[in-house]
Amino acid sequence: MIRAALAALLLGAAAPVAAQTIAITGGMVATGDGSEPVSGTVVIRNGRIVAAGPGVRVPVGATIVDASGKWVTPGIVAGFSRLGLSEVDLSAEGTDDRSANGPFSAAIDVAPAINPLASTIAVNRADGVTRAIVAPESSRNIFAGQGAVIDTGADMDPITAARRFQFVELGETGADKAGGSRASAHVLFRNALREAAELRRFAQPIASSGDREPDERDRPVIRDPNESRIIGPDARRSQDVLLTRFDAAALVPVLQGRQYLLVHAERASDILQVIRLRREFPSLKLVLVGASEGWTVADRIAAAGIPVIASPVNDLPSSFEQLAATQSNVGRMRQAGVNVSIGMIDDDDARNIFYERQYAGNLVALRNVPGATGVSWGEALAMITSRPAEALGMGREIGSLLAGRRADVVIWSGDPLEGASAAETVFIDGVQQPLVTHQTRLRDRYRYLPRRDLPEAYRH
Repeated sequence: MIRAALAALLLGAAAPVAAQTIAITGGMVATGDGSEPVSGTVVIRNGRIVAAGPGVRVPVGATIVDASGKWVTPGIVAGFSRLGLSEVDLSAEGTDDRSANGPFSAAIDVAPAINPLASTIAVNRADGVTRAIVAPESSRNIFAGQGAVIDTGADMDPITAARRFQFVELGETGADKAGGSRASAHVLFRNALREAAELRRFAQPIASSGDREPDERDRPVIRDPNESRIIGPDARRSQDVLLTRFDAAALVPVLQGRQYLLVHAERASDILQVIRLRREFPSLKLVLVGASEGWTVADRIAAAGIPVIASPVNDLPSSFEQLAATQSNVGRMRQAGVNVSIGMIDDDDARNIFYERQYAGNLVALRNVPGATGVSWGEALAMITSRPAEALGMGREIGSLLAGRRADVVIWSGDPLEGASAAETVFIDGVQQPLVTHQTRLRDRYRYLPRRDLPEAYRH
């Protein structure tokens, strides 16, 4: 009953309004494209950015939002997360980020499991996170499944792009899933792609809208995740296949370059193995995740043109695959020309996504540490806004305040890369969002109560 009332409150507060023009004036504006902030104006129309920066004229009839003394930026884009898949870790019933006993791996699609009313989504929205790259977690196989890009809006339609990528675990975790060694993980990886390639040869194009689609009563078919091809049962697969037909079909768009392949690799040697995959499978759209030792092979990553969603706080050798970890990893990769963004893999990635802006601020502060390599303020902001969007080919849609992008805009009390600053107003697709959370309600409930009104536990 309480949950239903809360859901109604949140959804009602963020119900889409009629198309309108909004002008946010007087603020310090950062577009999120790597440039530095300037005083200016942001204009939103019909859920899209019209213009942002100095000298932007306020359209006649626009609704004015005064941001004087405040900062205006694009919303934070979580570079890697499990946002919306978990509530608590106390029981398996509260989490949908993995399939521990299921028969499928690569075919798993996280989109149906995203819960837009999860308390974790509300908390991160209230701290300026407007979009998130959400990945499943691997269970019995190195292939975790297909991830999505979501928004954190207070409505029941969170999916921005379903099945945007396939996620694979290599390194120590992948070795464990593959039987206990890296060699086993790498051969399993290549074997899976070859099985998909074998199945792809027998794929038949789906009939156009003017023709009758094959009737499943006539013969069973298997669709690939993007539904552009069907796989017939007469496809002659090898007898020693390891993947189910659905899992193999799910990897077909990866081989075709229609779906991104995110690979978690921390050690430099694993990173190089991923880069070499292009020789055998040239159409792969690879993205590295983690990459704690990426700085040691940054020139090779840059030459391959592979984006990296890095873990910026892996600065100690917490495992044997992170012996070369350093707080300068991100800065050095960026200096080498790598497109780097910030992610949260294995760093409470289902909840505290809002830490990303603190991590970005730390990267700026590193410029003042002797011997360390940091990044500029503008580049740090880009690493939590436009860079992750670009890594998945969505830079023209989300992640910045450039004209034509979705109007995900946050007005901050101060510099967003400073921990003391707070998100005061959040727009997603041009719709102002509620910033109420379970935590804020508890705060407001007990903040001003006279001592005699406090529950007994609070009197001592």
